[in-house]
Amino acid sequence: MPMPHGRPGVDGSTPPSHSFGEDGGRLSYGGYLRLDDLLAQQAPQSGASDELLFITVHQVYELWFKLLLHELERIRDATIAGDIRQARHLFRRVHAVERVLVDQVQVLETMTPQDFLEFRSVLAPASGFQSVQFRELEFLSGAKDPSYLTRLRDAGDAELARLRRRLGEPSLWDAYLSAVARRGLAVSDEEIMESLLVVARDRASYGDLWDLAEDLLTHDETAALWRMRHVQMVERQIGTKSGTGGSSGAPYLRGRTRVHFFPLLWELRAWL
Repeated sequence: MPMPHGRPGVDGSTPPSHSFGEDGGRLSYGGYLRLDDLLAQQAPQSGASDELLFITVHQVYELWFKLLLHELERIRDATIAGDIRQARHLFRRVHAVERVLVDQVQVLETMTPQDFLEFRSVLAPASGFQSVQFRELEFLSGAKDPSYLTRLRDAGDAELARLRRRLGEPSLWDAYLSAVARRGLAVSDEEIMESLLVVARDRASYGDLWDLAEDLLTHDETAALWRMRHVQMVERQIGTKSGTGGSSGAPYLRGRTRVHFFPLLWELRAWL
């Protein structure tokens, strides 16, 4: 006769609980992922066939941005705490997600300019420029620009509060400097380049710091690749037209491709 769950057997052991699988019945796949809510968030504003594609891709981007913010915060905090191993482990995840962001552009490029023009007019004044999470990623990485607090005119109070918090909290670069300082190297504006050179030239002593700097640079490089792919996609879709949010469109985006999160790590190469 089967024993009741949780009752000791004849040998004193406790049979495994059937809390997983169909026997548990506590939570469904759709319930855990809140799929009814998630799949109700795609609400095309026109009858154009490709608008669902446009909405879905951009919503997926925002989900990836949310995950990246979560992981980059953990990287920053681990670095400040001196746990370089954990920071580097999490960077592998960040880099993998960022490669997906770059590859995802090609999904949008399956939409022809004619198909996009069928619904583009209904987007105004909405624009990717207004992505608060993307600005948070830039701020958290070290490219802090307070002007966005006034330029994002459609941002809500809670979103602006998040941006202000990002402006005031340590960035990834601040965290890296704290790790360098913990090893007895100077991090003042006048001395940081010399310290970076020490790290680069003495990898036997500072290999972990060099490897972490390379992780930072990969994050920076992949973000730049995403910006470049994004601007190429925009030029392919609308050419030199202005953006729906009022920006200059592709010219503005092309200017952003020159943004670096960690300019000193790029400059370091010239000094080696």
